[in-house]
Amino acid sequence: MIATERNFLAYLDELKIITILLPLSYHHGLSSSFIVSDDIQQIPLTIMEKRQIENKMKYICQLSEEILFGRQYWILDEHGGKTDLQIGAVIRTNSFDDKFYYDGNDLGVTYGEKQTLLKIWAPTATGVKLKLRPPDSQFSEIVKMRREDRGIWSVTVNGDLEYYHYSFLVHVNLEWREVVDPYVKALTANGEHGVIVNLAKTRRPKVNLPYISNPVDAIIYETHIRDFTIHPSSGVNHKGLYLGAGELDTKGKDSSPTGLSYLKELGITHIEFLPVHDFAGVNELEPNKDYNWGYNPLHFNAPEGSYSTDPSNPYSRIMELKHLIDQIHRSGLRVIMDVVYNHIYIRENSSFEKVVPGYYFRHNEIGLPSNGTGVGNDIASERKMVRKYILDSIQYWMEEYHIDGFRFDLMGILDVETMNLVRALCDSIASDTIILGEGWNLNTPLPQERKAIIANQAKMPGIAQFNDRFRDSIKGSTFNLFDKGYALGNEHYLEAAIELLTGSIGFNKKGHGLFNEPSQSINYVECHDNHTMWDKLLACHKNTDDSSRMKYHRLATGLVLLAQGIPFLHSGQEFFRTKQGDGNSYRSPDSINQLDWDRKSIYKENVEYMKGLIQIRKTYSCFRMKTQAEIRSNVRILPYNSPVLGIYFEKAKVIFIINSSSRENRITLPEGEWSVLANHEFAGISTSKAFKVGEIIIEPISLNVLVKK
Repeated sequence: MIATERNFLAYLDELKIITILLPLSYHHGLSSSFIVSDDIQQIPLTIMEKRQIENKMKYICQLSEEILFGRQYWILDEHGGKTDLQIGAVIRTNSFDDKFYYDGNDLGVTYGEKQTLLKIWAPTATGVKLKLRPPDSQFSEIVKMRREDRGIWSVTVNGDLEYYHYSFLVHVNLEWREVVDPYVKALTANGEHGVIVNLAKTRRPKVNLPYISNPVDAIIYETHIRDFTIHPSSGVNHKGLYLGAGELDTKGKDSSPTGLSYLKELGITHIEFLPVHDFAGVNELEPNKDYNWGYNPLHFNAPEGSYSTDPSNPYSRIMELKHLIDQIHRSGLRVIMDVVYNHIYIRENSSFEKVVPGYYFRHNEIGLPSNGTGVGNDIASERKMVRKYILDSIQYWMEEYHIDGFRFDLMGILDVETMNLVRALCDSIASDTIILGEGWNLNTPLPQERKAIIANQAKMPGIAQFNDRFRDSIKGSTFNLFDKGYALGNEHYLEAAIELLTGSIGFNKKGHGLFNEPSQSINYVECHDNHTMWDKLLACHKNTDDSSRMKYHRLATGLVLLAQGIPFLHSGQEFFRTKQGDGNSYRSPDSINQLDWDRKSIYKENVEYMKGLIQIRKTYSCFRMKTQAEIRSNVRILPYNSPVLGIYFEKAKVIFIINSSSRENRITLPEGEWSVLANHEFAGISTSKAFKVGEIIIEPISLNVLVKK
């Protein structure tokens, strides 16, 4: 509650600068002097500037020395008026960051059976208390916390606090606010309170997997915990839950594998899950009533409860997510976690804003929260304690949950330095960790040269970015449903296709490409966002039969799998996933979002074809060259007529031929005898019929891979 009615306002905007706003209705906005007081001593302020803004008079005043944070100060005017000194823009200054940066690794809860240490960073607070409630009790205990250096407040509580609910009461600008610990790792249902747990009970030994020498050796498969198993034909017992996603040997109606066992058989290397950290939008106590992708982050270090069997048990979500990750690792696959450090669900209600108002978020030139994310707030990753929070969180997920990679949602909101520090941190734990992100250039108040965007890829060599040029040139514009890309028959994209299939490194251009190295390019034509490719085909090929649509779809997906760079598949893409035309299904029902396992049976031929292409990619390293230099020295574009594209890998003696037109084309092969690995009918590492030098017919809407005998 606000403790006083303010006749005028005063803000600490720099360590030694106070801004005072006197309404014109208050003594005409005039005062010849001001004093700052802490009820012990009074210090005169020097008025440096005075000007009218709207219906107020603005005074910029200088302190002779810095105030002591953690102490309540008052501003007195010449009329005997008094107001509290509020924390203003000082929290967004570099000097504040330097003064209060804390490098300890013990924020949040450090549990012990005999005593527990709790710490929170709240440098602008004038008081902090711990609110503790024993399990199965209606009564809470309030414990005063002690202020320490660097804005830290701490308390050690004796006894075994396992299962205790806890929160912090923080006093800033004369208001007490109850907040959930920003570093909370266990929660009650719907994240209403933190819970103290013994994480040692949940730990599992890490499953060691073969080292991945370069990200281009990865094949990423994106899915959503609920979508993955909720369909009636998934064959899974725990549908829509962590445990369901980790079930093995599940089968569909045709008795063929589904779920995790199917993905192992498909041949992908990494499963990328949409957010599994705690999010808003689904009532965890009635999880089947609502649906959400999970991009409404609440608590970044605790798992979402709606995917657990018992959201009210703080251990369930932790142990069940760890079990899922363990099952994936035992299957020889890896886990990429989709992280949403660019924004929070509702800024005003977030722990960040309640603990240190104004610090964790960017503000525009007039002092309002910026909105490059489009959801009302942008995380200020460039600030030291925000950056530390992101790094601490990444380290926690890697060490506690054994996560193998991170996909940064709206990475362009974040800054280059933070992303490079994330890369360095991951390298120190597991250097084959994959980091990828959306490097879109969004309107956030960070200088262009500091944004973690595609244009700055050279400053972040170890971080891959979603290649929207690949998406829009191969499939057709995501933002124009009727635009057709190269794989959908538009030969105007031929030159773009050459560039994209050779790693987007500037192969067929003078100067530089989109990326410096192929390992920076995430090649995709479909993901959870926007229309599925099948739904786009239904729109832009209205008068085409399903057989031809499937060929276009197969070709586009095939180009993803055989292009230089890192292939990325949307779950179900290999069996023509549809969302019934819904282009933004972030909260649509299961009937729209579920992975329809019946389609896997219906379109099993296409699934087998994709398995074959994955085998080809894994077996023939010419489809996953690691450097720009290797691509330039090994690739030759064959002189075929548009729209046929021929790529010859000289060292491997492999030819990759694409015909995106709806007519057959005759081409001439280079000298020698060539065996077929893939054509319009089949794909795999078992060679089929051979061609000798001379003309051959390339079928319409097809890709072809030939290897020299």
